Amino acid sequence: MDIRIANVRKEFDRFAALHGVSLDIRSGELIALLGPSGSGKTTLLRLIAGLEQPTEGAVYFGDEDASRLDVQERNVGFVFQSYALFKHMTVADNIGFGLTVRPRATRPPAAAIRKRASDLLDLVQLAGLEKRFPSQLSGGQRQRVALARALAIEPRVLLLDEPFGALDAKVRRELRHWLRALHEQTGHTTVFVTHDQEEALELADRVVVMSQGRIEQVGTPDEIYDRPVSSFVFSFIGEACELPVTVSQGQVSFDGSPIDIRAVDIVDGPARLLMRPSGVEVVTARPGGIAGDIVSIRRSGGWRRVELDVGVGRHRIEVELPVDAAAELAGRLHFLPRHWQVFPGA
Repeated sequence: MDIRIANVRKEFDRFAALHGVSLDIRSGELIALLGPSGSGKTTLLRLIAGLEQPTEGAVYFGDEDASRLDVQERNVGFVFQSYALFKHMTVADNIGFGLTVRPRATRPPAAAIRKRASDLLDLVQLAGLEKRFPSQLSGGQRQRVALARALAIEPRVLLLDEPFGALDAKVRRELRHWLRALHEQTGHTTVFVTHDQEEALELADRVVVMSQGRIEQVGTPDEIYDRPVSSFVFSFIGEACELPVTVSQGQVSFDGSPIDIRAVDIVDGPARLLMRPSGVEVVTARPGGIAGDIVSIRRSGGWRRVELDVGVGRHRIEVELPVDAAAELAGRLHFLPRHWQVFPGA
């Protein structure tokens, strides 16, 4: 099922949560809506679900204007962060609930509903737990049941709102791998909301980065991480540190001294150099490098995080170096950024 969001604006008491958002989602895609709190990602998901109506614009399912349809008519599966399972119902009854409440004319027989629940328990790797209650399950198991319930109605679209947000880090990682495999097996058009960059980059076919009710960039995980179109995307996706620089005919300078990098597409004047802490190269003291006084060195897994005061303005930044390389450092470090981008403006 293709989804098209056409110039959607959403206001709440005159506050615009979305500003003219447009997005095309291809059938069978797994799309992540990624952004900080207040960026509009959950509002956009609820508009797709029919839980909210747009102030302007429309949402299309295929060629059909879904804005004219209520939640039931849209036939979407929705998975919440809080699971939203019925505590008094067994696992099997929770999964089959969406089918049992259908009008009599479209309601499957009880035996067919039981078989559907059993098949879905196999699919989500919870076979044998159909008679348990939600309180008897772990958080990860409850989220799988919630997903099975969303799939039971054979939805046209599957929507997930921070589905792993309430789980610990280890369980989240396990469920991410499982959800990706499940998506490839079922092929549902799936849209999920997250503020976890690692989750979005690992799971999604494409990532939609949002900020202040607008879409900043849409692209594959590689495009979003390696070729961000704005300083916001660069800073929000992964770690970044920043230095004020100037650009003159493509030459980038810091504190009045040229750096061995060029920004040929940036207009002359003040600019911002953004770089990944792990994407630096240690160099000897020479023109063209950046020098900083070492403030601290801390171990972080297979790396050491080196905190530096850089330049006349004593700009505080961090870089990451292999453990062995960092162990040899004295009081000052000279380096060149290797994963960087220059954006215009002070």
